[in-house]
Amino acid sequence: MVCNGKTEGTYSSEKMNALIIGGSGGLSSVVAQMAMEQYRVWTLTRGVHELPEGVRALRADRNDLSALKQVLSGAGVRWDVVFDCICMNREQAEADLAILPEYTDRLVMVSTDSVYDGRYKRIPEREDGICVDEPGDTQDCSYAGNKRHMEEVFIKDMSSGLKITIFRPGHIYGPGFLLGCFPEHSRQKELPELILKGEEIRLVGMGSYVIHPVYVDDLAGALVDCVHKEKAYGEIFCIGGPEAIENKTYYETIAGCLGTRAVIKEIPLEGYLDKHPEYAGNLCHRVYDLTKLREAGIRLPSTGLHEGIEKTLKYMGYL
Repeated sequence: MVCNGKTEGTYSSEKMNALIIGGSGGLSSVVAQMAMEQYRVWTLTRGVHELPEGVRALRADRNDLSALKQVLSGAGVRWDVVFDCICMNREQAEADLAILPEYTDRLVMVSTDSVYDGRYKRIPEREDGICVDEPGDTQDCSYAGNKRHMEEVFIKDMSSGLKITIFRPGHIYGPGFLLGCFPEHSRQKELPELILKGEEIRLVGMGSYVIHPVYVDDLAGALVDCVHKEKAYGEIFCIGGPEAIENKTYYETIAGCLGTRAVIKEIPLEGYLDKHPEYAGNLCHRVYDLTKLREAGIRLPSTGLHEGIEKTLKYMGYL
């Protein structure tokens, strides 16, 4: 089996084939780079953004099923694994199941911790937690609802011949991602500048909810590491970093790396969610039990928050 980039057991030392649906995004580009240590890597994108050096580029809009089939067929490859980093809804999941079994028997999916219903979350939450339930057409659903519909399509197919693994990361951070994990400073391009200028960082409830951020390289490493782990077949995994921290600590860590202090102003929690239901996935504790991940033998995230934030700020040109 493949473990930590080395080949053991029955698998050949010759590189295998991997397809990444995505490949130019913050996570998918890192998955592509890591996968190249073990695989010949193809990426499937619309061809809009730059791809990691060394990948074989396939171009198609995944929502155009005819074009997708034509491109995959034309590649003439059977892939040992497909990583789908950008499956967003029921329709895309159904397309995966309709098309991909002809080209692979292993599929690794990226979902989100937003699928959990924040009203019922445990501390820490596990894979069997209560998820959001948004009936109706996916065009009318939230991001969380669409991701949950996507999951449900794959869950119904878990016992088929396609070996599927689903990951539910919480807040992903690192190079390629904007910093900010909480209303009203979430994924905010100018966040480091605001902190450097000493402007107020407005956090609901003083940012006291717990978050479990995962550094992008750690998440990508787990995705690649799970491919030949039999205990990962047909399973869903929560994944977070080595530290669970209050949201305010996240912002204080950014400030510390920048050599200053964060000026935090509290936004009252009472009534905020009623006015901003779109933040239901944030205004709750987001800390996860990684026992199942550990027992499956999948590489656990190891990058501490300070180290990860520092690397992100260096990438952004602040350090």
